[in-house]
Amino acid sequence: MIEARGIRVTELAKTLNITVAELTSALQDLGIAVSDPNSTVLDHETATAVQEMLGQTVTSAREIEVPANATLKEVAEAIGISPTEATKKMMELGELIGPHQRLSNALAERLAAAYGFKLRVKSPPSAPATSAPKNARYKPGTGTLQPRPPVVTVMGHVDHGKTSLLDAIRKTHVAEGEFGGITQHIGAYQVEIQHNGQPARITFLDTPGHEAFTQMRARGASVTDIVVLVVAADDGVMPQTVEAIHHAQAAEVPLIVAINKIDKPDARPDRVKQQLAEHNLLVEEYGGDVPVVEVSAKTGQGIQDLLEYILLLAELHDLKADPNGPVRGTIIEAKIEPGRGPVTTVLVQSGTLRVGDSIVAGLTYGKVRAMTNERGERLQKASPSTPVEVLGLNSVPMAGDVVEVVKNEKEARQIAEKRQEKVRAERLTSATRRISLADLSRQVAEEATKDFNLIVKADVQGSLEAVLGQINKIAQEAQSNGIHVSVKHSGIGAVTESDVSLAVATESVIIGFNVRADAAAQKAAERDGVDIRLYNIIYDLTEDLQKAVKGLLTPVYEEVVLGRARVLQRFQTPKGLVIAGCSVIEGKVVRGAEVRIIRNKEKIFTSRIESLRRLKDDVREVLQGYECGMVIENWTDVQPDDIIECYEMQEVARS
Repeated sequence: MIEARGIRVTELAKTLNITVAELTSALQDLGIAVSDPNSTVLDHETATAVQEMLGQTVTSAREIEVPANATLKEVAEAIGISPTEATKKMMELGELIGPHQRLSNALAERLAAAYGFKLRVKSPPSAPATSAPKNARYKPGTGTLQPRPPVVTVMGHVDHGKTSLLDAIRKTHVAEGEFGGITQHIGAYQVEIQHNGQPARITFLDTPGHEAFTQMRARGASVTDIVVLVVAADDGVMPQTVEAIHHAQAAEVPLIVAINKIDKPDARPDRVKQQLAEHNLLVEEYGGDVPVVEVSAKTGQGIQDLLEYILLLAELHDLKADPNGPVRGTIIEAKIEPGRGPVTTVLVQSGTLRVGDSIVAGLTYGKVRAMTNERGERLQKASPSTPVEVLGLNSVPMAGDVVEVVKNEKEARQIAEKRQEKVRAERLTSATRRISLADLSRQVAEEATKDFNLIVKADVQGSLEAVLGQINKIAQEAQSNGIHVSVKHSGIGAVTESDVSLAVATESVIIGFNVRADAAAQKAAERDGVDIRLYNIIYDLTEDLQKAVKGLLTPVYEEVVLGRARVLQRFQTPKGLVIAGCSVIEGKVVRGAEVRIIRNKEKIFTSRIESLRRLKDDVREVLQGYECGMVIENWTDVQPDDIIECYEMQEVARS
């Protein structure tokens, strides 16, 4: 029976006792396109018509045919299920088998029988007389492709435990060394685990969680094969969770959801799955194709299952690269270290990078003087999917720049110089436009314009981009209010005396993120009255900037009524605490909000909601139509039919 809501193609195939491939082919003959059988839904009328038409031709034998010693993926396709579902079914049957592993005929029959099919094994065709000898070489570009480790980007909301999860996987303690427990820039790590009795490697990229690092997260998704979306079981889906989902979907990267902190008493994994569905991310449990693993970075629960899922998904996508081909990689992070110079983290994506290679990365060039892995061990070469720290570039490249190996250092320098010349020409054209006579005339005419000038320094390129992105957001909001926020200079490294001199000339404030001011800079700043503000947490930096910009305005506030509640009954606890039992009749009431008490249409008291409970739970807010109990600060004269009006003072946006 087909429900009125419609039916998925995969479900209809099972109803008709035919494979998905057979049904898809029949639908295409009818002019109905099927892009994804798991997500394509046929309406009731179409599905019923297809059922009536095909019902006469479908046999009841439910027999499928596969070649001898077929792979799990081949058997799954014949049955009409996804390789992921087939893998899970084999685990239920006591066998841990990846999509590309071959099955004995007996195992294939067991899997087919689990779905009600009878298996028939194809007879192998006889070899033609003109077949090539066994030692014939593959065609160039195909025979050299070899399996490579998957590159996995870990994404999610701030403080949902991404770094702690990686910590638990690789048995180190990065989180303790990061300010506030929040990852400040991308790190790349490779781990080795046992999979089907064989060693297997996985490369992890740990992207920061705060919204300011949008560019870095997007860059992480562009070099990754699989995204692990970490969601806290107690907090649920948050703004950065949604942002991470969008990046993964835009990059068309397969995704695994890791519901972390499952060990906490208030963990609610079912709520997380429902929230994900609201953002078009349907987990397998709800009929979708997104695997979910419940984990605890604290106890280690589910971590091995997560790693197995990653490797199974990697096998399904058959990840390969040519280690002998041209070298290509991506700059994951770049910084300057005293005594070492420019230090870059490179993810090798094809070919093999070696010590002594001449390389170009964006506008920079050099020779690979040394390579180390995440444990500080020196390497002579790095194969595909390997992250390495590289020394030898002439300056700091941009995070996200492509790394290429060229014939020699002379050629590398020429390529980099041509790129630099092109950028200089573009900047010159841009600068000419910005300081045109028309612009100068307009600025003179706008006498009310207030300038807010900044010089920004950060420890690494990724952090600098994030800070500049936040400043740009603040600048756009401020511009409409007559305030001009301008970054006069930005760069990587400590605040220097040269920065202070520029600040004096441009009347700027110096902002430093994860850097210090050297002794000469501190002395010059004190002498010249320059304000140097240093931060380790990006929240503090953006909050101070927003306050500073708003401080140039005279704030205007207006009262906004949030909701109203009617008192139904007065309660008093043994300790004398008076509780107003209420029904919310309009809008909502919010814990901590201001309230006024109205009796007989007159205001008799003003206070705030000290506590708010619904049933037995402390809650932040209660919506219209629900009952609740609230304690009003310093108010005990509670009477039935009193109206509690909840409001807040909101700053009026300047227009």
